[in-house]
Amino acid sequence: MLTRLELRNFKSWAATGDVRLAPITGFFGTNSSGKTSLLQALLLLKQTADSADRGLTLQFGEKNSLVNLGDFRSVVHRHADEAELVFSLDWEQKKAFVAKDPERRGEPVFQSTKLGFTTQVRGENGSGKALRLAVPEMSYRVGDWAFGMRRKTEGRNEYALFSKGMEFQYVRTAGRAWPLPAPVKCYGFPDQVRGYYRNAGFLSDLELAFEEQLRQVYYLGPLRAYPERTYTWSGAQPSDMGQAGEQAVHAILSSRDKGEKISQGRGKHRVSLEKYVAEWLQRLGLIAEFRVEAVADGSQIFQVKVSKMADGAESLITDVGFGVSQILPVIVLCFYVPEGSTVILEQPEIHLHPAVQANLADVLIDAHRKRGVQIIVESHSEHLLRRLQRRIAEEELSKDDVALYFCEAGVKGSTLMPLDVDLFGNITNWPTEFFGDQFGELAATQEARLKRMTKKA
Repeated sequence: MLTRLELRNFKSWAATGDVRLAPITGFFGTNSSGKTSLLQALLLLKQTADSADRGLTLQFGEKNSLVNLGDFRSVVHRHADEAELVFSLDWEQKKAFVAKDPERRGEPVFQSTKLGFTTQVRGENGSGKALRLAVPEMSYRVGDWAFGMRRKTEGRNEYALFSKGMEFQYVRTAGRAWPLPAPVKCYGFPDQVRGYYRNAGFLSDLELAFEEQLRQVYYLGPLRAYPERTYTWSGAQPSDMGQAGEQAVHAILSSRDKGEKISQGRGKHRVSLEKYVAEWLQRLGLIAEFRVEAVADGSQIFQVKVSKMADGAESLITDVGFGVSQILPVIVLCFYVPEGSTVILEQPEIHLHPAVQANLADVLIDAHRKRGVQIIVESHSEHLLRRLQRRIAEEELSKDDVALYFCEAGVKGSTLMPLDVDLFGNITNWPTEFFGDQFGELAATQEARLKRMTKKA
């Protein structure tokens, strides 16, 4: 699970400071306040790790990428060529990372379930020309120890390894002490590390651990695909829902084909993804029945049929309210991804009735409690937030499992305020006009009423 994020000079953020990432993390705030940028930073790292191009320091994206950020100048704070991007990410994994020393018959040197990564990215050779990206320093943390590489000389691609926090010495192989070349991408150790050092093999394992953590990140964007009257499925097993949720029905069919079952909790029988999705759509009050069926036996063409009332007439999903198709990918994604994954949701409440927005919070809580899925959500929904507060008050959700933030745009860039939630779900530092000035609206309405009554009198 991701546990901490820190950014410097990324888009509207001069510096975020340490951002604690909890099992359920919510970013709220005004438009253009930097909320989306926090998600984009994670997606930028993910698509960089997923890219097959080892020569790209950062994969800023293209048309079909998770995020398309343009280039370094578009991303760096205030478009300042001389500024340095800094990404820092911590995570905790169930199985401890163990580094063994080949010089001592493979004895463990250190181990920890808590890992982290920090990288610096700088643009060079500017003056109106295309910038060449360089990584002055990057490092990994394992518990209280750090291991990385940094530039030896400004402007030259000559690097050296370093370590902090313990008495550990890298052991060189025999021969000339050649400097190392630049990191691979913004996070990888060059292949020469294994050749130049006898006890640095664990560094590539750290790199793999970082990539594995990012592979467990899934994303659903705010603009979801329109439902279709028919879906063609050839048996493929989608890895996610697609940015617009266009793979939701295919995921249901894939899960059915593999015979996968979802736990409903201790003492309850496991059910299919399709049935679990149907149950949640019922609990949300959107429909009474939901099923995916082939148009004919053996056909690869499927339809999604729903009923608004129990034992009522069936309709295609295209012929009922838009809200069903909008929330469907959210539910499917939360219960389709592997257990322990991280799901990033951008404005999942779009096109949903306020009551459904509130109930959506229960979907996210359920995914966390039943499957250990981490939820990172950007939202404008007061109803979703209020439901999270209520569940904390009802002791259905621990306040320690929630991290809520208010983002605001300022003269010097975006600012982030952690919202203090007490044991009763109260936010003790509620920002001014968080969701508009409700009391001000009530007062103004009452004043207008009094004026009209006075005129009539």
